[in-house]
Amino acid sequence: MPQTEQISRRLKLRQLNILLAVARCGSMAKAADELAITQPVISKAIAELEDLLGVRLLDRGRYGIEPTLHGKALLKRSLAIFDDLKTSVSELEFLSDPAAGHLRIGCDEPLSTWLLPVLIDRLARRYPRLTYEIIIADPKTLRERDLHGRNIEVAIMRTQDSDHDESLETTILYRDRLWVVAGLRNPWAKQRKMVLADLVNERWCLPAPDHPVGALVVEAFRQSGLELPKRSVTVGSAQFTSNLLAKGRFLGVHGTTFLRFLPPSVRLKVLPVDLPVPETAISLVALKDRTLSPVAQLFVDWTHEFTKSLASK
Repeated sequence: MPQTEQISRRLKLRQLNILLAVARCGSMAKAADELAITQPVISKAIAELEDLLGVRLLDRGRYGIEPTLHGKALLKRSLAIFDDLKTSVSELEFLSDPAAGHLRIGCDEPLSTWLLPVLIDRLARRYPRLTYEIIIADPKTLRERDLHGRNIEVAIMRTQDSDHDESLETTILYRDRLWVVAGLRNPWAKQRKMVLADLVNERWCLPAPDHPVGALVVEAFRQSGLELPKRSVTVGSAQFTSNLLAKGRFLGVHGTTFLRFLPPSVRLKVLPVDLPVPETAISLVALKDRTLSPVAQLFVDWTHEFTKSLASK
């Protein structure tokens, strides 16, 4: 029997689970507490695993226990193994009851304030026993931490051509456009004609320049040959921005679909000024080498159907 097959037969999921816990906690003692077992059991499991594989998996570093090169390789595959197991269990649950299941979704903050709540609300009306775990983060974190780390199955977020990652499958749902926006009590809301240069010295509430939307605003002013606007408030939250703009003192930017789903209590106006920025792609993103659970596929299909109307506008 080949050595690889012998090792595979002797390898235990419990050993891999303990290795994952130690790497995550950075300490055998903390891992023991997390798993509710004793530290000697942890040490024995790691020793057996290293003896079976013939390589050292963990080293003690400056900040606690750290995986070796071999350990990192095994941890990466172990995450995939446990994730596939979760997907298998989810599939069995779905086959037993197609109306039940659990889904882990990632979403960037602006889309989490309108699109994702609408999707989940409508899906919940048809499948009331589905449960959800929502991770809200910026697109880079969703890609690098949550999708690659298999913390989520699918993400809804804004994407750019520069975000290309061969290990991810990106499907564009529709494209969104940015507008300069003000509250109804802002003096600019009463003006019928203006150019971007008129607004440079106003007080702006904008995301940071390294934020996807903030970077688009910076590029728009540069393309127009203008100085960057005065950034009085820097924030990445679209909901915070809309609430602040409604007070009437600041200007900001919002996408078409965000404005479409604003609550009636937040009254904003799109200013008649050209903002020379490309449209932003709103996409579904998932790992290419990962089979989606039935519940995740249900969500993906539902999202495609719902966003057809947005793509046509």
